[in-house]
Amino acid sequence: MSLDKNTTVGIVGAGTMGSGIAQIASTFGHEVYLFDAFPDQLKKSEEGLVKILNRQVEKERMSQDEVDGILSRIHFVDHLTDFKNCGIVLEAIIEDLQIKQDQFARLEAIVPKGCVLATNTSSLSIASISSSLEAPERFLGIHFFNPAPLMKLVEIIPGISTDQTVQKDARVLIDSWKKTTVLASDTPGFIVNRVARPFYGEALRILEEGVADAATIDWAMKEIGGFKMGPFELMDLIGHDVNYKVTETVFKEFYYDPRFKPSFAQKRLVEAGRLGRKSGIGFYQYGKNAENPAPNKDKQLGKKILNRILAMLINEACDAVFMNVATIEDVDLAMTNGVNYPKGLLKWADDLSPSVVLDWMSTLQVEYREDRYRPNPLLKRKVRNDETFYG
Repeated sequence: MSLDKNTTVGIVGAGTMGSGIAQIASTFGHEVYLFDAFPDQLKKSEEGLVKILNRQVEKERMSQDEVDGILSRIHFVDHLTDFKNCGIVLEAIIEDLQIKQDQFARLEAIVPKGCVLATNTSSLSIASISSSLEAPERFLGIHFFNPAPLMKLVEIIPGISTDQTVQKDARVLIDSWKKTTVLASDTPGFIVNRVARPFYGEALRILEEGVADAATIDWAMKEIGGFKMGPFELMDLIGHDVNYKVTETVFKEFYYDPRFKPSFAQKRLVEAGRLGRKSGIGFYQYGKNAENPAPNKDKQLGKKILNRILAMLINEACDAVFMNVATIEDVDLAMTNGVNYPKGLLKWADDLSPSVVLDWMSTLQVEYREDRYRPNPLLKRKVRNDETFYG
């Protein structure tokens, strides 16, 4: 069964992500069946989509006819049997391996033999989830970023058993939804959640060492580095329970590689229930009369902070290429489109010169004598051979 504009799309999970994917698929003309086991969640999803789309009419971005068409193609269902004619089913439920495996085992008995099955997991192994299937060759990861209708990036992750045709057809389909797709191997964190770890981790390490406070680190990354948000603002926005859990998972899945070691400072916030914006306090306070410290706008200190975090980010991007997780181009596309970095990290390395980045990493390694700061072999080879990443 090939995937095209006439393909019926099934989505499991009517939360924010599932509802967002349903909106995208319907916008591009697909009949969509959106399933959730909880009727209240289906109702909430429908009301949310009506509100979001009506706002587009108010802002004159869409006509009422377009919105009516999109809503008419989304069918809110509470039985998986409604998926019997689907050409592709995307799952967007809780990040729990057993629950996902059980869900796909049930789905496999209902959908047509040619139906592609996909998970939106951000942290679980594609191979592990597919092990519950009799036909794992039709299964892969299709990882959208939140909010799905607005974020351009989608990571396509084939598992060890995924058929090449399934991978290709799925990517063509998502491309037809005007998304920027990148191909990633089935390794912890895929591209974005792996390469982005130092943005949080090294910022936390700098904070824990007392080099600078959260406000100063955020100021340096935004004003000097050009990032849209600082690491502490972003962690507060994501939620420390979520961000810490991803870091902990990646650390464990990489056999406790010190590059991904979680932070005690963040762990203590989670333990105290200081989860960020959603709880009213994290690294910053969000109450009505909240007062937060002003940054120290020392440019020399700011550059030192930026260079240290940037060196770690570039080194991690190098590792993703070195370990065949993704191509140079896809790593840079992922970071600019998935987390809105001001520049692709490997393009940034070329602009700085790989030798400068290697000097930064080597200085950190000599200073700390920790494996966390080991320069990646690909970075060392580029410098040794006097090459750039895009040369």
